[in-house]
Amino acid sequence: MSGGDEQVTDAAGGSRRAAVIFNPIKEGVEELRTVVTGIEREHGFGPTLWIETTEDDPGTGQAREAVEAQVDLIIAAGGDGTVRAVAEGLENTEVPVGLIPLGTGNLFARNLEIPVNDIPAAAALAFTGVDRPVDVLRARVRRPDGATENEVSLVMSGIGFDAAMIANTDPDLKKRVGWLAYVDAGIRAIPNSAPFRIAHRMDSGRTHRSRVASVLIANLGYLPGNIELIPEASIDDGRLDVVRLQPRNFWGWLMVWRKVAWENRVLRKSALGRQLIDLTGGNKRREVVYASGRVIDIVIDGGPQEFEIDGEERGQITAARFTIDPEALVVRVAEPPKPKIADEPVAGEPKETVEEGDDEGDDVGETEEIEPPAEIQELEEAEEAEATEQSEQADK
Repeated sequence: MSGGDEQVTDAAGGSRRAAVIFNPIKEGVEELRTVVTGIEREHGFGPTLWIETTEDDPGTGQAREAVEAQVDLIIAAGGDGTVRAVAEGLENTEVPVGLIPLGTGNLFARNLEIPVNDIPAAAALAFTGVDRPVDVLRARVRRPDGATENEVSLVMSGIGFDAAMIANTDPDLKKRVGWLAYVDAGIRAIPNSAPFRIAHRMDSGRTHRSRVASVLIANLGYLPGNIELIPEASIDDGRLDVVRLQPRNFWGWLMVWRKVAWENRVLRKSALGRQLIDLTGGNKRREVVYASGRVIDIVIDGGPQEFEIDGEERGQITAARFTIDPEALVVRVAEPPKPKIADEPVAGEPKETVEEGDDEGDDVGETEEIEPPAEIQELEEAEEAEATEQSEQADK
């Protein structure tokens, strides 16, 4: 699995050591090698350990190998998939992670204001930046055959339309134009998108059934193109944010776009803009519905739906349980986070959960309170059993 330098750092080279976990098919790796060689010497680091990702292991095993090598810094060089895999391998560790964005989306890096398309600047930040603990989304998903799997998400996960859009993205177009390829896929996917019903429960509260086109579980609020999907989302607030997209027709999709591209990005930034939203009925529209908490359980009625994590298609699922793991990953950034406002909940405390009452009509947007499906209890019990097993192993 390993490649490159495996020698032990000597005194002349420095007492600290970094490891670079990189995707070998990404452009910019050779430039990164040259840049890191200069920076490591300048800042008292010994020769860097270089570890390639593979098709079978995109970074999780490599991160564990770097931890076992007792490095002081891990640098993830690749796209969101590489960073996510590295984060999965760093569970229960405090080794800081520097980011070198080499992918097409790089949403995690963009939200943290890591330099994109500037390898020297990103590398310098990885070695000299400040450590910022951030939250991690953890998911237990159920496949159509009944099997369950654990997943990690740093940006957002999606079920339904957005996952189908990602699955239909042209890979060649994505290489040429980057995230704009998702716009093309989204336009092509809308005519074929069909609403579906989900049962959903936030923080062990009431269970609701809604008819949706897509449901997003997010750790961050910004999408490519500076689109502000979730204005209140924060990467270190100890909460996950949920967005239900509930357009009734093509006009409803236009209202979704108006919400995220105009209201959230522009109007909500000023008092006058917020008044305009109220006057035009924007706050009463239900094409985009928000909720927030620490845990959400989702069970899909009918057949399975497409599922994606951080812009990567992950097959189909029938149910999922998402939990937030507060400040579980330490990332190198340019500046420390802004101090939290006094009346904000501290990390780990649930933000006020927003759930809607019943809607009239049997259409997308309908929400009703129901008894919790058995699948919710099964996912919860499976998670508790796994936590107990891990605790017992740790005590041995």
